[in-house]
Amino acid sequence: MTGLHVGVDIGGTFTDCVVITEKGSVVTTKSPSTPPHFADGMVSAMELASAELGLVFKDFCQKISVLTHGTTVGTNALIQRRGAKVGLITTKGHEDAIHIMRGSRGVTSRNLNQVVHFPESQKPVPIVPKKWVRGVSERVDCMGEVIVPINKDDVEQAITELLDQGVEAIAVCLLWSFKTPAHERYIKERILKRAPDMFVSCSVDLAPKWGEYERMTATALNAYIGPVTSDYLKKLDLRLKSAGYTKPLQITQCGGGSISVERAIEAPLLTLDSGPVSGVTGSQFLGRILNIDNVITTDMGGTSFDVGIIHAGQPSFSFMANVAQYEYFIPKVDIQAIGSGGGSLAVVDRLTKTLRVGPESAGANPGPACYGKGNETPTVTDADLVLGYIDPDNFLGGKIVLDKGKSVAAVQRVADQLGLSLYETAAGIAKIAEFKMADIIRKTTVEKGLDPRDFSLFAFGGAGPVHAGIFARELGAQKVLVPLNRVASTWCAFGAATASLLHIHERVEILSSPFQIKQVNAVLAELYAAASKQMGADGIPASGRRFQFSVDMRHRGQINEVEVPLSDDAVKAGMKLADKDLAALIERFYGRYEAIYGRGSSYRDSRLEMVTFRLRAMGASRTVTLPMAKRSAAAIKEKAKTGKRKVYWTDLGKQMITQVYNGELLDYGNTVAGPAIVETSHTTIVVHPQQKLLVDAYGNFELKLGR
Repeated sequence: MTGLHVGVDIGGTFTDCVVITEKGSVVTTKSPSTPPHFADGMVSAMELASAELGLVFKDFCQKISVLTHGTTVGTNALIQRRGAKVGLITTKGHEDAIHIMRGSRGVTSRNLNQVVHFPESQKPVPIVPKKWVRGVSERVDCMGEVIVPINKDDVEQAITELLDQGVEAIAVCLLWSFKTPAHERYIKERILKRAPDMFVSCSVDLAPKWGEYERMTATALNAYIGPVTSDYLKKLDLRLKSAGYTKPLQITQCGGGSISVERAIEAPLLTLDSGPVSGVTGSQFLGRILNIDNVITTDMGGTSFDVGIIHAGQPSFSFMANVAQYEYFIPKVDIQAIGSGGGSLAVVDRLTKTLRVGPESAGANPGPACYGKGNETPTVTDADLVLGYIDPDNFLGGKIVLDKGKSVAAVQRVADQLGLSLYETAAGIAKIAEFKMADIIRKTTVEKGLDPRDFSLFAFGGAGPVHAGIFARELGAQKVLVPLNRVASTWCAFGAATASLLHIHERVEILSSPFQIKQVNAVLAELYAAASKQMGADGIPASGRRFQFSVDMRHRGQINEVEVPLSDDAVKAGMKLADKDLAALIERFYGRYEAIYGRGSSYRDSRLEMVTFRLRAMGASRTVTLPMAKRSAAAIKEKAKTGKRKVYWTDLGKQMITQVYNGELLDYGNTVAGPAIVETSHTTIVVHPQQKLLVDAYGNFELKLGR
């Protein structure tokens, strides 16, 4: 047994490991996460996988072809505010840019309370206190011309003062440096000369784009999580090598795909949100196999509900992120999240006497009332337990026994406040959560000019398949797919195991129409050279490299741009565009603009601008195949029927004795008619009345939604 593809994803409660063998069989394991020593939980999950394959751990490590790891170390450092003491060196006169922020203070439009009552919002605790910010005399103009040479004495003084104050990392972000990076390079060189072990983050290496505040924020955040993340990754790399894994370690990144551990150590900001993004990566991989080009990915865990979009086979991207109210530049797969998970609390508003579910969560500790750890406020999981969706004796494969009595008592207290019955209240809690999920999906798709009725919906995570039958029906989605049977609960780790190497290179160059083909091709050639150099350093042969170019375009005078892809044919021959390719790109811009903003919204008499050129450089896709069952069986095996229990069905308004199935014993071709419950070791699929569940040749559960 050789050529194993392994993906490991660390979550707040469990660390998931997925192993894909050469023949395509999939092994999944879960082990408790071990903060703050996350490597212990990762190794434990891998040891469980090696035992399941009948291998000694060292032999298992030696047989791994690629190991890809999704880490939450940087995310946790930000959430818990346990990052490094960061110093910031910037252009003199611009020392306060990171504290002034934008006028919105990082408040997004989704937080209606803070938008409507703006005085309720406030600025976050500074990532870089003012006492650790230093300005140096230098100036580069918007054309990249050096107007004021860098003052070397200022640089030495700034470094001395920051080192004397005991900073652990230094961010360097100068005005217009992405046009001429020499000054930032000089400052980094001087810092490392005097403090060789200092973590230094330069804006030109991370976010070479205009937008001083967002670029500075990205650089500072990267420095803030840099020391803790790089220390973790270095130690993990050494530990795996000592265990027998000698191949390069790959790390999942927020742009989709993976990067080398060396790049992750330099730019840990790329690892933020990489866990949820891996779920989109796995869905894209499976979508190609099933010929499903339009996919809505939904990942419901204990705290949040994460939504991603794959349209025409490609994930939707965003180029601005927001963390702790700090907005920053980073090219990333667009994941929208709301506080609607299994642990979301259900409370009655005292003034309006209405039921509210989330965004507050019971978390893992104390968790839902049924965990028996002291929480008496009902959660979505408690409602599911009362309704009969979840078996209290078979939660997480029997690893946790739930106390149904405590769930009943918690929901009943809310029912008494509302004047409703126990089951009406439990059904209301579930329905509010499901409608919130449908609403965020609808907003996510419609805001991009997409219709959710044109999509299939992939439901994964521990709680997603429980509620997918309702929120997908509300959307009018074509169908629901619970991917690869029991693998659905470890789907982000599966996405990591199937991820290919990816580097995203950007260059800001504002060009106005009529465009000069030589200027456009010069920028593309520069990006291609940088990407080729990086791929060579990663050991990717020329035959295994794939490139996708795109350009952010806008009508002249506008602020925001629309990303427009270049056709593959346009860049194959020498990576150069011809006049006809340029004309096709302009037409593609008009089409994409009107898809987002409405037919007739573009103005063809206006001049256009190209702003940001982008190149996605990908390594050869991993040769991962999935086995297909050759024979279908209509009859369900008796041993797949594990019993019956009472379930309250909202559509019917009553309890019914309902058949329960072991999903891992269902075969290709089996059809389960609702109402029914299908259980796997780590999740449950609720098949509502008038719905049907089918098992396809790959072991996916396909849920037909009915009326």
